[in-house]
Amino acid sequence: MIACVLDYDAVRGVLEPVTGSLEGRHLVNLTSGSPEQAREMDAWARSHGIGYLDGAIMTTPPGVGSQDMMFLYSGSEEVFQARREVLSVLGDPLHLGEDPGVASLYDAALLGLMWATMTGWLHGTAVVGADKVEATAYTPIALRWLGAVAHFITTYAAQVDEGRYPGDDATVDVQIAAIEHLIHAAHERGVDNSLPELLRSTMLRARAAGHGSDSYGSIIEVLRRPAGN
Repeated sequence: MIACVLDYDAVRGVLEPVTGSLEGRHLVNLTSGSPEQAREMDAWARSHGIGYLDGAIMTTPPGVGSQDMMFLYSGSEEVFQARREVLSVLGDPLHLGEDPGVASLYDAALLGLMWATMTGWLHGTAVVGADKVEATAYTPIALRWLGAVAHFITTYAAQVDEGRYPGDDATVDVQIAAIEHLIHAAHERGVDNSLPELLRSTMLRARAAGHGSDSYGSIIEVLRRPAGN
């Protein structure tokens, strides 16, 4: 069975009265929640003899059914393989491992990436729009730029895993100088600068921590240790 309701309490509220008839069956839970809630739900399901798979829907309703859209799953590999054909009808099913909390963890992290990216695009659209550039003219260039950004991210991912950040492309110091141009351009056009100022403050913290000559990937070191900790 597949569940997708308001929250994890609602899932239990629906299933608790009929747990006696669910032993030996499979539950695929696509309800949004935290990794901790997913692990608790897995323990609850197992206590009732129910095979459990937690999931995250990485699209809005119009995208359901498209193989271009990811559905993330974690938990029982057995349940995933047994139900994969059915799950494929919803979208491209990706199993992330036996820990039932991982799908929700990816969901939260990926939504953060989405919001940061879309807000950055909207800020840039506001900046160029102040000079009468239409969003539809700016956006194709922005999307092409994201291809280069994807390359940067791939490079930094390996650096993050190694804990070494060679500044052989563009250092944090260089990025600090560059973001000043964005902040100036936005200020002159009356555009809110909350986002770039937040980014600049994070870069400055990284430089203060000794990463000025390192790559942008080194900023993860200050994100892992928030200010004041």
